[in-house]
Amino acid sequence: MKLPILFLGHGNPMNAIQNTPYSQNWRTLGHYLHQHYGSQIRAILAISAHWQTNGIAVTAMSQPRTIHDFRGFPPALFNLQYPAQGYPELVSEIQALIPNHPLQANHDWGLDHGTWGVLCHLFPEANLPVVQLSLNTHFHAQDHLALAQQLAPLRKQGILIVCSGNIVHNLRLMDWQNPDDTSPAYDWAKRARHLVNHWLLHDNLHALANEADYPPELRLAAPTLEHWYPLLYAVGAAGKGETRQIFNDDIVGKSLSMTSIIFGDRVF
Repeated sequence: MKLPILFLGHGNPMNAIQNTPYSQNWRTLGHYLHQHYGSQIRAILAISAHWQTNGIAVTAMSQPRTIHDFRGFPPALFNLQYPAQGYPELVSEIQALIPNHPLQANHDWGLDHGTWGVLCHLFPEANLPVVQLSLNTHFHAQDHLALAQQLAPLRKQGILIVCSGNIVHNLRLMDWQNPDDTSPAYDWAKRARHLVNHWLLHDNLHALANEADYPPELRLAAPTLEHWYPLLYAVGAAGKGETRQIFNDDIVGKSLSMTSIIFGDRVF
């Protein structure tokens, strides 16, 4: 069985401990995955916007720590732990799929909030092993897409690929007085969301990965690309013409989108 792939717009870290429409949908999605694929999932491979390295790294410890990589949030968020086990044997499986790329087995990182902030709702019991793959800082969009295509066979080997970032992620222009408000978004943010959704639904891999030709509205939506790149791992590991469904398609605080997509199934 080929497992689906998730790209989740993780947004505000507070979604991890708040009952929001987005966290509700993550819980619904997790329940569905447990019911339909639970016995097939060996481990989760997470790609988060919040781990960038010189080269490609993957967590290789048996018990990854929960990393609270933020400041200024309430103690309840810092107290949250996601005690999933690691899955060190996955390192060699990944390396076999990407023989032209040296893979660093990392024993220092863990699970950052881009990963545990969504997994705590998808799989609240933390009963599936989790491995996190880093974003290579030397890669451009096309490189990330190509690497994801090499990782696609993991889907038939019991590995659930969960990618976490944001399509529209301009914190400098965000309305911090109303960070959870869904209206009105900036016009350029709405245009960027519409354009990317169109590309996703029509398999336009060229537009998604052609970084040099991103239009101005997408440049504003993703002034730095670390939150954009995880989307390319979901797109790259998905098959051409594969079933896909967009959900949580809101923009909050005028310039932060929660847009998420599942490839390989329909849930909502």
